[in-house]
Amino acid sequence: MYPGTHAATSPDKPAVVMGGSGEVLTYGELETGSVRLANHLRDAGLERGDVVALVSDNTPRVYEVYWAAQRSGLYITVVNHHLSAPEAAYIVRDCGAKALIVSAGVAGLAAAIEDHVDAGVRLAFGGEIPGASSYADYDTALADASSEPPADQPRGADMLYSSGITGRPKGVLPTLPERQVDEPGDTYVALFGPRYGFGTDTVYLNPAPLYHAAPLRFTATVQALGGTVVVMERFDAEKALALIERHAVTHSQWVPTMFVRMLKLPADVRTRYDVSSMRVAIHAAAPCPVEVKQAMIDWWGPVLYEYYAATEAIGITFIGPDEWAERPGSVGRAGLGVIRICDDEGTELPTGEVGTVYFERETRPFEYHNDPGQTLAAQHPEHENWTTTGDLGRVDADGYLYLTDRRAFTIVSGGVNVYPQEVENALALHPSVLDVAVIGVPDDEMGEAVKAVVQTPEGVEAGPELERELIDFVRERIAHFKAPSSVDFTDFLPRTPTGKLVKRELRDRYL
Repeated sequence: MYPGTHAATSPDKPAVVMGGSGEVLTYGELETGSVRLANHLRDAGLERGDVVALVSDNTPRVYEVYWAAQRSGLYITVVNHHLSAPEAAYIVRDCGAKALIVSAGVAGLAAAIEDHVDAGVRLAFGGEIPGASSYADYDTALADASSEPPADQPRGADMLYSSGITGRPKGVLPTLPERQVDEPGDTYVALFGPRYGFGTDTVYLNPAPLYHAAPLRFTATVQALGGTVVVMERFDAEKALALIERHAVTHSQWVPTMFVRMLKLPADVRTRYDVSSMRVAIHAAAPCPVEVKQAMIDWWGPVLYEYYAATEAIGITFIGPDEWAERPGSVGRAGLGVIRICDDEGTELPTGEVGTVYFERETRPFEYHNDPGQTLAAQHPEHENWTTTGDLGRVDADGYLYLTDRRAFTIVSGGVNVYPQEVENALALHPSVLDVAVIGVPDDEMGEAVKAVVQTPEGVEAGPELERELIDFVRERIAHFKAPSSVDFTDFLPRTPTGKLVKRELRDRYL
């Protein structure tokens, strides 16, 4: 399945509805736009395996570009528009983009990278790019392109950038499929479609940026299966609830920080909106504190479904609400690949012991573009088809995975490992905590000490009394040696728009 199937039967059905502006892109329009762009790129000389880079805010045009690449055997690299100009230019150069397509919604970044990348095709949509001279107008360029689908439409793929094990972003390069765009075989359609009940009646709310892997891939999966995607321009807790009610949303996907923001809305605001249409609320991207997830289930009912995966697609685990009720904190059992937990030397560990999480697949599913060293670092020392992204966890006797943290963030205090995620989970729902990060800081006696960095809600007085209260709050919930020895207060914690904490940036402040 792909959108062209639904354009033929339901051309006027919305493929995309923008949550703020209300702009609609129908399946007929999506088909025509993606075909014209595919033909334009082909006429410009792009061939199977070439890369299209896209720098855009959340807009329906993202899907025209995505499906044009997917029906042309091209890779698409969607660039985080919150990056600095040097960072964005590095990705566009590194991916080897033959085409660069930008949105006027991020005109400043588009202009700043113009002279620092080498791409033969440069298009801009949504308006002019002040200060830039090389971008052709998207609509004008496509006006002369054919609206007839070419006979040969090899399936493309995304090449998105990930931090991987550590360090500078790396392109996750999958192998291009050996099939046409309308032939079966898409992993997301096959795995997630039946599991979550995606279909033509699906109304899927996406509150996250489309340059991120899960929002892009899941919304494209919903379009492949004929549903409607409601896209928020940016996340806002109350607006998300209003959109669920307005569009009778049936499916959605979140990260835990979004749950926390919604739970901390005043009670009269939370109860103001009807969310009973929601059949499946998916969450992923970071471990969800047990108390947070339970509070969401108490509010929305048993509709929370979790998966654990990565941009690298090394493997996937799934867990539904009934399973989770029996195993709070688990991210589920393997649905793709076999879980292997190993120590630092690569020796597989017994059930229940914490180690690096590897997934075994028949073959390694990816490589890091232009970075064979990091590709090798992601592999098990003895098994090329066992790969990891550096997460730590344990597996119980029934094969359920429990994540602990990322290896790079483990705190070694007095020779004992402390996993920051566990401490952050303990603090997440304290009423005086709006956001929290836990890091290790140098300590003469212990080697490293546990420090919590807390952002408080407006009106909450931060100081020694609250610091003592928060430390005691943690000590009531987990082992005393894991509790912070100190708490700092801040007005801001560095998070990506997808909700992931940029812990390296925070640690650099102290180190």
